[in-house]
Amino acid sequence: MIKLLRLAFFVASLCAIGMAVSAQTLPHIRILAVPIDVSAEPYYAVDNGFFKKAGLDAEVSSLGNGPAIIAALLSGDVDFGSGGTLAIASAHEHGIPIVVVAPAGLYSSTEPTDALVVAKTSTITKAKDLVGKTIAMAGLKTIAEVSLRVWLAKAGVDYSSVHVIEMPMAEMDAAIAAGRIDAGDLAEPFLSGSAHTRVLGSFSDAIAPQWIEGAFFCTAEYAKAHPDIVKKFSDVMAQTAVWANAHRGESAKILTAYTKVSVLPETHRTLYRERLRAADLQPLIDISAKYGLIDKSFPAGDLFAPGVER
Repeated sequence: MIKLLRLAFFVASLCAIGMAVSAQTLPHIRILAVPIDVSAEPYYAVDNGFFKKAGLDAEVSSLGNGPAIIAALLSGDVDFGSGGTLAIASAHEHGIPIVVVAPAGLYSSTEPTDALVVAKTSTITKAKDLVGKTIAMAGLKTIAEVSLRVWLAKAGVDYSSVHVIEMPMAEMDAAIAAGRIDAGDLAEPFLSGSAHTRVLGSFSDAIAPQWIEGAFFCTAEYAKAHPDIVKKFSDVMAQTAVWANAHRGESAKILTAYTKVSVLPETHRTLYRERLRAADLQPLIDISAKYGLIDKSFPAGDLFAPGVER
Protein backbone atom coordinates (compact mmCIF):
# COMPACT_ATOMS: atom_id res chain seq x y z
CA MET A 1 0.00 0.00 0.00
CA ILE A 2 2.81 2.38 0.90
CA LYS A 3 4.57 1.55 -2.36
CA LEU A 4 1.38 2.32 -4.29
CA LEU A 5 1.00 5.65 -2.52
CA ARG A 6 4.61 6.54 -3.26
CA LEU A 7 4.12 5.59 -6.92
CA ALA A 8 0.97 7.72 -7.11
CA PHE A 9 2.80 10.66 -5.54
CA PHE A 10 5.69 10.21 -7.99
CA VAL A 11 3.36 10.16 -11.01
CA ALA A 12 1.49 13.23 -9.74
CA SER A 13 4.79 15.04 -9.27
CA LEU A 14 5.84 14.24 -12.81
CA CYS A 15 2.51 15.54 -14.13
CA ALA A 16 2.89 18.76 -12.14
CA ILE A 17 6.42 19.25 -13.43
CA GLY A 18 5.25 18.60 -16.98
CA MET A 19 2.47 21.15 -16.65
CA ALA A 20 4.89 23.75 -15.28
CA VAL A 21 7.36 23.17 -18.11
CA SER A 22 4.53 23.37 -20.64
CA ALA A 23 3.36 26.70 -19.18
CA GLN A 24 6.89 28.07 -19.26
CA THR A 25 7.41 27.10 -22.89
CA LEU A 26 4.38 28.85 -24.37
CA PRO A 27 5.52 31.03 -27.30
CA HIS A 28 6.21 34.51 -25.89
CA ILE A 29 4.93 37.42 -27.98
CA ARG A 30 5.53 41.11 -27.35
CA ILE A 31 2.75 43.48 -28.43
CA LEU A 32 2.94 47.27 -28.62
CA ALA A 33 -0.41 49.10 -28.83
CA VAL A 34 -1.58 52.69 -28.99
CA PRO A 35 -3.44 53.21 -25.66
CA ILE A 36 -6.80 54.27 -27.09
CA ASP A 37 -10.11 52.47 -27.58
CA VAL A 38 -9.42 51.76 -31.27
CA SER A 39 -6.33 49.67 -30.47
CA ALA A 40 -7.40 48.25 -27.10
CA GLU A 41 -8.10 44.64 -28.08
CA PRO A 42 -4.74 43.27 -26.82
CA TYR A 43 -5.46 44.72 -23.36
CA TYR A 44 -8.84 42.98 -23.29
CA ALA A 45 -7.36 39.71 -24.58
CA VAL A 46 -4.65 39.65 -21.89
CA ASP A 47 -7.06 40.43 -19.06
CA ASN A 48 -9.51 37.77 -20.21
CA GLY A 49 -6.83 35.13 -20.69
CA PHE A 50 -7.61 34.71 -24.39
CA PHE A 51 -3.95 34.58 -25.40
CA LYS A 52 -3.08 31.91 -22.83
CA LYS A 53 -6.08 29.82 -23.89
CA ALA A 54 -4.77 30.01 -27.45
CA GLY A 55 -1.34 28.85 -26.33
CA LEU A 56 0.44 32.21 -26.34
CA ASP A 57 2.23 34.06 -23.57
CA ALA A 58 1.51 37.71 -24.43
CA GLU A 59 3.20 40.81 -23.06
CA VAL A 60 1.44 44.10 -23.92
CA SER A 61 3.02 47.56 -23.70
CA SER A 62 1.84 50.99 -24.88
CA LEU A 63 3.26 53.67 -27.19
CA GLY A 64 1.68 56.83 -28.55
CA ASN A 65 1.49 56.40 -32.34
CA GLY A 66 1.78 53.99 -35.24
CA PRO A 67 5.02 55.22 -36.88
CA ALA A 68 6.90 54.90 -33.57
CA ILE A 69 5.47 51.39 -33.13
CA ILE A 70 6.57 50.40 -36.64
CA ALA A 71 10.09 51.59 -35.79
CA ALA A 72 10.07 49.47 -32.61
CA LEU A 73 8.86 46.48 -34.61
CA LEU A 74 11.63 46.84 -37.19
CA SER A 75 14.25 47.14 -34.46
CA GLY A 76 13.14 43.77 -33.07
CA ASP A 77 11.89 45.19 -29.78
CA VAL A 78 8.35 43.79 -30.32
CA ASP A 79 6.64 41.11 -32.42
CA PHE A 80 3.23 42.69 -33.09
CA GLY A 81 2.13 46.32 -33.17
CA SER A 82 -0.89 48.47 -33.84
CA GLY A 83 -1.08 51.55 -36.01
CA GLY A 84 -3.28 53.65 -38.24
CA THR A 85 -4.06 52.57 -41.78
CA LEU A 86 -2.15 55.54 -43.22
CA ALA A 87 1.04 54.73 -41.30
CA ILE A 88 0.80 51.14 -42.53
CA ALA A 89 0.11 52.24 -46.13
CA SER A 90 3.04 54.67 -46.05
CA ALA A 91 5.35 51.94 -44.77
CA HIS A 92 4.18 49.63 -47.56
CA GLU A 93 4.79 52.34 -50.15
CA HIS A 94 8.35 52.80 -48.93
CA GLY A 95 9.08 49.09 -49.04
CA ILE A 96 9.09 48.62 -45.28
CA PRO A 97 8.37 44.90 -44.78
CA ILE A 98 5.35 44.83 -42.48
CA VAL A 99 2.13 42.88 -43.04
CA VAL A 100 -1.33 43.28 -41.52
CA VAL A 101 -2.72 40.36 -39.50
CA ALA A 102 -5.93 41.65 -37.84
CA PRO A 103 -8.20 44.72 -37.91
CA ALA A 104 -8.34 47.31 -35.15
CA GLY A 105 -11.37 49.52 -34.45
CA LEU A 106 -14.06 50.48 -36.93
CA TYR A 107 -14.89 54.19 -37.34
CA SER A 108 -18.60 54.86 -37.77
CA SER A 109 -20.18 58.27 -38.31
CA THR A 110 -23.16 57.13 -36.24
CA GLU A 111 -20.96 56.78 -33.16
CA PRO A 112 -17.78 58.86 -33.70
CA THR A 113 -14.89 57.96 -31.45
CA ASP A 114 -12.67 60.95 -32.20
CA ALA A 115 -13.14 64.62 -32.96
CA LEU A 116 -11.38 67.93 -33.45
CA VAL A 117 -11.82 69.91 -30.25
CA VAL A 118 -11.27 73.49 -29.08
CA ALA A 119 -11.54 75.17 -25.69
CA LYS A 120 -15.04 75.60 -24.31
CA THR A 121 -14.44 79.36 -24.22
CA SER A 122 -12.87 79.51 -27.70
CA THR A 123 -14.27 81.86 -30.34
CA ILE A 124 -13.51 79.22 -32.99
CA THR A 125 -16.83 77.92 -34.32
CA LYS A 126 -16.04 76.73 -37.86
CA ALA A 127 -13.20 75.42 -39.99
CA LYS A 128 -12.33 78.85 -41.44
CA ASP A 129 -11.66 80.15 -37.92
CA LEU A 130 -8.67 77.81 -37.74
CA VAL A 131 -6.62 79.79 -40.28
CA GLY A 132 -3.37 80.78 -38.58
CA LYS A 133 -4.12 78.60 -35.55
CA THR A 134 -2.12 75.74 -34.00
CA ILE A 135 -3.64 72.26 -34.11
CA ALA A 136 -2.18 69.27 -32.25
CA MET A 137 -2.19 65.70 -33.57
CA ALA A 138 -0.90 62.59 -31.80
CA GLY A 139 1.23 61.94 -34.88
CA LEU A 140 1.90 63.55 -38.24
CA LYS A 141 1.23 61.69 -41.48
CA THR A 142 -1.46 59.72 -39.67
CA ILE A 143 -5.19 59.19 -40.10
CA ALA A 144 -5.85 62.33 -38.08
CA GLU A 145 -3.86 64.44 -40.54
CA VAL A 146 -5.67 62.92 -43.53
CA SER A 147 -9.03 63.58 -41.89
CA LEU A 148 -8.04 67.16 -41.11
CA ARG A 149 -6.86 67.80 -44.66
CA VAL A 150 -10.09 66.47 -46.16
CA TRP A 151 -12.30 68.25 -43.61
CA LEU A 152 -10.55 71.60 -44.17
CA ALA A 153 -10.63 71.20 -47.96
CA LYS A 154 -14.37 70.57 -47.92
CA ALA A 155 -14.75 73.82 -45.96
CA GLY A 156 -12.59 75.73 -48.45
CA VAL A 157 -9.59 76.05 -46.09
CA ASP A 158 -6.03 75.46 -47.35
CA TYR A 159 -4.16 73.00 -45.13
CA SER A 160 -1.03 75.15 -45.35
CA SER A 161 -2.88 77.97 -43.60
CA VAL A 162 -2.91 76.09 -40.26
CA HIS A 163 0.02 75.08 -38.07
CA VAL A 164 -0.01 71.38 -37.16
CA ILE A 165 2.20 69.97 -34.39
CA GLU A 166 2.67 66.60 -32.66
CA MET A 167 1.53 66.11 -29.07
CA PRO A 168 0.42 63.09 -27.00
CA MET A 169 -3.36 63.01 -26.57
CA ALA A 170 -2.96 62.81 -22.80
CA GLU A 171 -1.48 66.33 -22.85
CA MET A 172 -3.93 68.05 -25.21
CA ASP A 173 -6.70 68.93 -22.76
CA ALA A 174 -4.31 70.83 -20.49
CA ALA A 175 -2.53 72.43 -23.46
CA ILE A 176 -5.81 73.73 -24.86
CA ALA A 177 -6.86 75.03 -21.43
CA ALA A 178 -3.52 76.86 -21.08
CA GLY A 179 -3.77 78.35 -24.57
CA ARG A 180 -0.61 76.60 -25.84
CA ILE A 181 -2.61 75.15 -28.74
CA ASP A 182 -5.89 76.22 -30.30
CA ALA A 183 -7.31 72.82 -31.24
CA GLY A 184 -6.49 69.14 -31.02
CA ASP A 185 -7.57 65.72 -32.22
CA LEU A 186 -8.87 63.64 -29.31
CA ALA A 187 -9.90 59.99 -29.52
CA GLU A 188 -11.75 58.04 -26.86
CA PRO A 189 -11.40 57.76 -23.94
CA PHE A 190 -9.57 61.11 -23.97
CA LEU A 191 -12.42 62.76 -25.88
CA SER A 192 -15.17 62.17 -23.33
CA GLY A 193 -12.68 62.58 -20.49
CA SER A 194 -11.67 66.09 -21.56
CA ALA A 195 -12.68 68.72 -19.00
CA HIS A 196 -11.83 71.88 -20.94
CA THR A 197 -12.89 71.27 -24.53
CA ARG A 198 -15.87 71.10 -26.83
CA VAL A 199 -16.22 69.38 -30.20
CA LEU A 200 -15.63 71.56 -33.25
CA GLY A 201 -16.23 68.79 -35.75
CA SER A 202 -16.26 65.02 -36.24
CA PHE A 203 -13.72 65.37 -39.00
CA SER A 204 -13.21 61.64 -39.57
CA ASP A 205 -16.61 61.64 -41.27
CA ALA A 206 -14.81 63.29 -44.18
CA ILE A 207 -13.14 59.95 -45.04
CA ALA A 208 -16.27 57.77 -45.30
CA PRO A 209 -19.28 56.83 -43.14
CA GLN A 210 -17.50 53.62 -42.07
CA TRP A 211 -13.87 52.54 -42.35
CA ILE A 212 -11.22 50.66 -40.40
CA GLU A 213 -9.00 53.13 -38.54
CA GLY A 214 -6.04 50.82 -38.18
CA ALA A 215 -4.76 47.30 -37.82
CA PHE A 216 -2.35 44.98 -36.05
CA PHE A 217 0.77 43.99 -37.92
CA CYS A 218 4.11 42.19 -37.78
CA THR A 219 7.12 42.02 -40.07
CA ALA A 220 6.86 39.94 -43.22
CA GLU A 221 9.82 37.92 -41.97
CA TYR A 222 8.06 37.12 -38.69
CA ALA A 223 4.85 36.11 -40.50
CA LYS A 224 6.82 33.75 -42.76
CA ALA A 225 8.76 32.23 -39.87
CA HIS A 226 5.81 31.90 -37.46
CA PRO A 227 2.58 31.33 -39.45
CA ASP A 228 1.08 29.36 -36.57
CA ILE A 229 1.61 32.23 -34.10
CA VAL A 230 0.24 34.76 -36.60
CA LYS A 231 -2.89 32.65 -37.06
CA LYS A 232 -3.35 32.32 -33.30
CA PHE A 233 -2.91 36.08 -32.85
CA SER A 234 -5.46 36.77 -35.59
CA ASP A 235 -7.92 34.30 -34.06
CA VAL A 236 -7.50 35.83 -30.59
CA MET A 237 -8.21 39.30 -31.99
CA ALA A 238 -11.37 37.94 -33.65
CA GLN A 239 -12.47 36.35 -30.37
CA THR A 240 -11.71 39.58 -28.53
CA ALA A 241 -13.71 41.62 -31.05
CA VAL A 242 -16.80 39.52 -30.34
CA TRP A 243 -16.25 39.85 -26.59
CA ALA A 244 -15.57 43.61 -26.62
CA ASN A 245 -18.61 44.41 -28.80
CA ALA A 246 -20.83 42.57 -26.31
CA HIS A 247 -19.18 43.63 -23.02
CA ARG A 248 -18.89 47.42 -23.05
CA GLY A 249 -19.03 47.77 -19.27
CA GLU A 250 -16.29 45.25 -18.59
CA SER A 251 -14.06 46.54 -21.37
CA ALA A 252 -14.46 50.09 -20.04
CA LYS A 253 -12.85 49.06 -16.74
CA ILE A 254 -9.92 47.43 -18.54
CA LEU A 255 -9.43 50.43 -20.83
CA THR A 256 -9.46 52.78 -17.84
CA ALA A 257 -6.81 50.68 -16.11
CA TYR A 258 -4.45 50.79 -19.08
CA THR A 259 -4.98 54.40 -20.21
CA LYS A 260 -5.44 55.94 -16.73
CA VAL A 261 -8.38 57.88 -18.22
CA SER A 262 -11.89 57.19 -16.93
CA VAL A 263 -14.19 55.69 -19.55
CA LEU A 264 -17.44 57.47 -18.80
CA PRO A 265 -20.98 56.16 -19.48
CA GLU A 266 -21.37 58.75 -22.26
CA THR A 267 -18.11 57.72 -23.93
CA HIS A 268 -18.63 56.60 -27.52
CA ARG A 269 -17.06 53.17 -27.81
CA THR A 270 -15.33 51.59 -30.75
CA LEU A 271 -16.86 48.64 -32.57
CA TYR A 272 -14.48 45.95 -33.80
CA ARG A 273 -14.44 43.87 -36.96
CA GLU A 274 -13.66 40.21 -36.40
CA ARG A 275 -11.67 39.72 -39.58
CA LEU A 276 -9.80 41.78 -42.14
CA ARG A 277 -11.71 43.00 -45.16
CA ALA A 278 -9.96 44.95 -47.89
CA ALA A 279 -13.07 47.09 -48.41
CA ASP A 280 -12.76 48.45 -44.86
CA LEU A 281 -9.24 49.82 -45.42
CA GLN A 282 -9.57 50.98 -49.03
CA PRO A 283 -11.35 54.35 -48.44
CA LEU A 284 -8.49 55.77 -46.39
CA ILE A 285 -5.83 54.48 -48.79
CA ASP A 286 -7.63 56.09 -51.75
CA ILE A 287 -8.14 59.44 -50.06
CA SER A 288 -4.57 59.51 -48.73
CA ALA A 289 -3.36 59.17 -52.31
CA LYS A 290 -5.75 61.89 -53.46
CA TYR A 291 -4.35 64.36 -50.95
CA GLY A 292 -0.72 63.43 -51.49
CA LEU A 293 0.05 61.68 -48.21
CA ILE A 294 1.04 58.62 -50.21
CA ASP A 295 2.14 58.67 -53.85
CA LYS A 296 -0.60 56.49 -55.27
CA SER A 297 -3.42 54.18 -54.26
CA PHE A 298 -3.09 50.40 -54.25
CA PRO A 299 -5.31 47.40 -53.34
CA ALA A 300 -5.68 47.19 -49.55
CA GLY A 301 -5.29 43.42 -49.74
CA ASP A 302 -1.64 43.93 -50.71
CA LEU A 303 -1.01 44.80 -47.04
CA PHE A 304 -2.31 41.51 -45.65
CA ALA A 305 -0.20 38.65 -44.37
CA PRO A 306 -0.57 35.36 -46.28
CA GLY A 307 -3.53 33.34 -45.12
CA VAL A 308 -5.50 36.06 -43.32
CA GLU A 309 -9.09 36.57 -44.35
CA ARG A 310 -9.77 39.23 -46.99
